[in-house]
Amino acid sequence: MTSEEIDPVIDPVVDPVGKVPMTKLRLAIVGAGPAGIYAADILLKAERNFDVSIDLFDHLPAPYGLVRYGVAPDHPRIKGIINALRDVLDRGDIRLFGNVHYGTDIVLDDLKKHYNAVIFATGAVRDADLNIPGIELQGSYGAAEFVSWFDGHPDFPRTWPLDAKEVAVVGNGNVALDVARILAKHADDLLTTEIPANVYEGLTASPVTDVHIFGRRGPTSVKFTPLELRELGELRDVDMIVYDEDFDYDDAARTAVSSNKQVFVMDKVLNQWRQRETGQASRRLHLHFFSKPIEIVDDGTGRVGAIRFERTAPDGEGGVIGTGEIRELPIQAVYRAVGYFGSPLPDIPFDKKRGVIPNREGQVLRKGDPSSGSVGAHEQMYGVYATGWIKRGPVGLIGHTKSDAMETVRHLINDLGNWWAPESPLEESVTAMLDERGIAYTNLDGWHNLDQHELALGEAEGRTRIKVVPRDEMVSVSRQE
Repeated sequence: MTSEEIDPVIDPVVDPVGKVPMTKLRLAIVGAGPAGIYAADILLKAERNFDVSIDLFDHLPAPYGLVRYGVAPDHPRIKGIINALRDVLDRGDIRLFGNVHYGTDIVLDDLKKHYNAVIFATGAVRDADLNIPGIELQGSYGAAEFVSWFDGHPDFPRTWPLDAKEVAVVGNGNVALDVARILAKHADDLLTTEIPANVYEGLTASPVTDVHIFGRRGPTSVKFTPLELRELGELRDVDMIVYDEDFDYDDAARTAVSSNKQVFVMDKVLNQWRQRETGQASRRLHLHFFSKPIEIVDDGTGRVGAIRFERTAPDGEGGVIGTGEIRELPIQAVYRAVGYFGSPLPDIPFDKKRGVIPNREGQVLRKGDPSSGSVGAHEQMYGVYATGWIKRGPVGLIGHTKSDAMETVRHLINDLGNWWAPESPLEESVTAMLDERGIAYTNLDGWHNLDQHELALGEAEGRTRIKVVPRDEMVSVSRQE
């Protein structure tokens, strides 16, 4: 990112007291995933006439957010993203405070005391709801929770009930494919990755034979990417099952194939699978298109027993309509992968419908003061900004996160006249505060300690890395206690 891409023109201004020119921005960023790290990097490279000092906070002891804890471990390209993020942190011009919980360890008043502004980059880690009957039955899970389990997230149970032979995954995005692939893949084929030992043991004991992916639209309207789709077809001892009835395209679908390269590639892959011989593999992965789940059926004991779905049909305009034809398929577990949802933060406005912080291009908005006559209107919450999924919702790839951060940083710089005036802006005042509160925070050196420890664990077993999972162990290794 070049400074010309931001290029704000700002003259020095005085602080609210009107005595001292603003020569340094003390910025807190809450969230050390890609969104937060990119925002810090872009700000440091931006053209400006003041110094910048950035502290990055995260509730996890290790950085990188969903890149470390929200992506299937068998994606080697993720390593490239982590390397880029590591390069930013390792420059040494950003301080990292891990294992610090916003809302308990530090609150908004603490940030106002020590910083001029804060950017929230806390992402979206909860599963979005799927409002159909039976979704609450035992054996019904959120994809995000399952991903957190197999990625070794320290705040999730270390066991997972992998006891189903037939499993449904609802959704047609990349997360749905990740979940389906991990469920169908033989555990031994994951030993080249950094999965923890308990995940390997759990997947090894899984009795799964059939994984069914359900999407209400047709093959030309899916949300996953060609690379993700191809990876499914490369699974050892897993048959890919697609159904001819799903490939009776209408004009809109044919136009999509001929006009969109990505759709063309995915259509080609799916049609190649139609020609494959099946029946020899021990596991099967089924793709059901034009299939809208409408109910999870109780087996009579309060557990998942079947999925009931309605066949849909093209509406001639790229969408679908219900046909009234209802089908039922026996399953013993279901995973909803219909999107992620943000979580509210103490003292920060929150849009409960969209799962985001209300904002205007990254400037956080709150409801207007009724006494000022602005009932129902929104006003800027000065000093508070948002970027990433908590800003715009859980859509888009890493590239969108960069453009998000650039937009937010541009406003942050140009809002200089409305920054907070902190009582204790010195960098050492923050560490003193955390130490006084007895918070066992981790820093960049601590992450290097943990990183090297995990690599050594992997090397001892002929693997690249083995993640440390328990939070207390992560903190202990980081702090060399």
